[in-house]
Amino acid sequence: MTQIRVAEAARFLGVSDDTVRRWLENGTLHGGKDGQGRIVIDGLELATLARTQAQLPDDPTNVGSSARNRFVGLVTNVLMDTVMAQVELQCGPFRVVSLMSSEAVRDLGLEPGSVATAVVKSTTVIIETPTGGKTP
Repeated sequence: MTQIRVAEAARFLGVSDDTVRRWLENGTLHGGKDGQGRIVIDGLELATLARTQAQLPDDPTNVGSSARNRFVGLVTNVLMDTVMAQVELQCGPFRVVSLMSSEAVRDLGLEPGSVATAVVKSTTVIIETPTGGKTP
């Protein structure tokens, strides 16, 4: 299972390191120590908490891309059969779902609690308003 350090957890949840430490102290999160003695949090537990939080972290990949819609988050669910898979990410307040091959899921090592970036490139973006743009 993915282990996430306090600073990374804070970034993914949009809070300070001190907030994550307080959550560890009061039992909101449960931590352990890695091989180097640093405090880490289980990725799955963090993914569960992320679903209730709503802050989008900066993209850690620094990859150049023409796609402007990049959502960094935690994998919260993977449904997979022999050929296809559905992967859910919680990216701040946004749930992003991707359909891909099961082979891609295995190659990328995607599992609940792992960190991933959803990249969306689309020529069609639909914008809606509550009143349909008409004044009442």
